Amino acid sequence: MEPDLFTAAAEDRQEKDPAGSPLAVRMRPRTLDEVVGQQHLLKPGSPLRRLVGEGAGGPAGPSSVILWGPPGTGKTTLAYVVSKATNKRFVELSAITAGVKEVRAVIDGARRATGGYGKETVLFLDEIHRFSKAQQDSLLPAVENRWVTLIAATTENPYFSVISPLLSRSLLLTLEPLTDDDVRGLLKRALRDERGLKDAVGLPEDTEDHLLRIAGGDARRALTALEAAAGAALDKGEAEISLQTLEETVDRAAVKYDRDGDQHYDVASALIKSIRGSDVDAALHYLARMIEAGEDPRFIARRLMISASEDIGLADPNALPIAVAAAQAVAMIGFPEAALTLSHATIALALAPKSNSATMAIGAAMEDVRKGLAGSVPPHLRDGHYKGAAKLGHAQGYVYPHDLPEGIAEQQYAPDALKDREYYAPTRHGAEARYADAVEWTRKHLGRKRS
Repeated sequence: MEPDLFTAAAEDRQEKDPAGSPLAVRMRPRTLDEVVGQQHLLKPGSPLRRLVGEGAGGPAGPSSVILWGPPGTGKTTLAYVVSKATNKRFVELSAITAGVKEVRAVIDGARRATGGYGKETVLFLDEIHRFSKAQQDSLLPAVENRWVTLIAATTENPYFSVISPLLSRSLLLTLEPLTDDDVRGLLKRALRDERGLKDAVGLPEDTEDHLLRIAGGDARRALTALEAAAGAALDKGEAEISLQTLEETVDRAAVKYDRDGDQHYDVASALIKSIRGSDVDAALHYLARMIEAGEDPRFIARRLMISASEDIGLADPNALPIAVAAAQAVAMIGFPEAALTLSHATIALALAPKSNSATMAIGAAMEDVRKGLAGSVPPHLRDGHYKGAAKLGHAQGYVYPHDLPEGIAEQQYAPDALKDREYYAPTRHGAEARYADAVEWTRKHLGRKRS
């Protein structure tokens, strides 16, 4: 819906006297050059540049875009900048409150504006993933015929939440999580800017570091916390926001954790050793410390994948798929929801039966190779597909296991120097018991001499 008289008047007052607005609103960028992060989307000639009229001339008009990224990365901000910078008619809808009726009203208005006085319309649709298929279908004619240029925002994977015809008619722009340096720059600007705190209060380094951990790459969360802490500090008559004041304001203690120092490795080590020791409660404690300290969730997920093979292995063959699925999910959703996925995987791994047989097996095999225990590949295993191979004796005498009733042939596979070597020593823990039975049976039928 387009803003009514009262909404327009309120927005006008907010621009003239922004003091009553939240800090996050006051610090919204006014141009694309003020946007923090997302520089990969703001290069000259990019779709967003063209939407605000930079280089948009000629026969090729600006394309509709879908902005996909975690909360607080600037999707709404980018739409706001476009609304202020463009000379086009700008209409905003939220998928939470709007339906097909409202969409059709905007489209009808866009067609009248285009036909009546040549004014193009940009439609910003927030949280498009909340629209049903039928509601998204209602956008198709307008986007296809360019009655409107669509800017749609979503925090969910559009390949699952947006219909294919709409995706094919739009450019998908992926917003990256803001880095600590991005958020730090935003905080410094908010502290000194006339629209922000106007140097009314200082921000010491330890308080800033904790504020960055709280933000977790979310610019809006960072500014909201800064504003609350600054207000508390000024009420106390403090010239700077102390760490204690920030903790009291946001009700979140500063975790002693240096992501680039010993704590980073010590806590990560304690997490893995707690999983290895099957202490699920200790593992969850260390996981919580890493999350609260703002650790990269991808780093945690990588450690869990390693643990799944190193300490669990074939005792629970589902451990690795669980850890890999967790890593994929974490990469897609990010914090705060990624905490649930990491908890899921940590609990599963901590309570799984344990076996390090896969770790020991590859370690022993690699040690022999390093010692020079390799030798030639047995002739009957060598490649026999090329001309002249038979004359060299390659592939001669090889027994095809599938031709035998039990599917296994008594023949030598390892080089002579290693023909009786056994690397894999399975446990009887969990599901690995069946692998222990299998390896005993196969070694017997291979004619392997017991070492």
